Amino acid sequence: MAVPAVTTDSAQPQVHPSVTVIVPIYNGEADLPDLVERLLEQQYPADRVEYLLVDNGSRDRTPRLLQAATQTAVAQGIQLRALTYSTIQSSYAARNAGIVVATGDILAFTDADCHPEPGWLAALVQPFTDDAIGLVAGEIKALPSRNWLERYADRQGTLSQSNTLNHSFLPYGQTANLAVRAEILGTVGCFRPHLTTGGDADLCWRIQKETDWRLVHAPNAVVYHRHRNSLEGLHSQWYRYGCSNRYLHDLHGVELTRSLTLKETRYRLLRWGLKELPQATAKLLTGRGTALELAITPLDLWCARARSQGQAQAQLPDDARTIAHLGEPA
Repeated sequence: MAVPAVTTDSAQPQVHPSVTVIVPIYNGEADLPDLVERLLEQQYPADRVEYLLVDNGSRDRTPRLLQAATQTAVAQGIQLRALTYSTIQSSYAARNAGIVVATGDILAFTDADCHPEPGWLAALVQPFTDDAIGLVAGEIKALPSRNWLERYADRQGTLSQSNTLNHSFLPYGQTANLAVRAEILGTVGCFRPHLTTGGDADLCWRIQKETDWRLVHAPNAVVYHRHRNSLEGLHSQWYRYGCSNRYLHDLHGVELTRSLTLKETRYRLLRWGLKELPQATAKLLTGRGTALELAITPLDLWCARARSQGQAQAQLPDDARTIAHLGEPA
């Protein structure tokens, strides 16, 4: 199923529906200053948007920074509120806490470690001028790479929405850059609060399976995100992808990803050592290649193994099947 890409035409009159931007935050002191700066720079009428930053039980300086951010926003005439929700440790539960008090007709989601462009919000909500559209997925791009692992993730397109928008089951947008009509959640419910990964796919799929609302891609609604910059972080990311595969399999019957076998690992490492590594080394020595090319296959195997482990070891908790509904206790 191809997802239409919708770009904003500057010649068309711009519309500004009321919007609530919801950001879950957990121990976000390193990211909050940049996030708040970029939210306050949004080119969207201040009287048509509210920002809800939901602290999900942080143990660092996040609460103090949120208080300062609120004061800064008020001084600039911008509606920014800091909420606290710690009943359930889950970004989806925190997003639900924001949804409950949101006043916007459109709900826009991003993450604390994202850097939205100034025109992000305007471009993200513009497709809603079409009354048939219920979901809009913006674009996620990588911040400039600082080390070889980040360059590897750039090469693989790890963060791009193209991976999720072309999912073989149904397309979906990642909550790092996603917008939905608020009225839809009154029909299908909100996020599953006890789910720890895969909740964005689950919500998008429930909407598409249970309603006639359409999903489109807004490629000019851009947020930037930092790649994982350590082997540990890369492993954690791909392990989480594996867990998501398992959870979505249990919830929606999605096919599991083929697991990496020991035989395949040995074959690929042998091929790498005998063929790929010498070729990459020759290219590097003649100035036609990069050092990163020496490690592509080992890194691919590292990620595939982490995903296989996550998929094999994850077990969907019974309470993760619960869908939160508006009006119910959190």
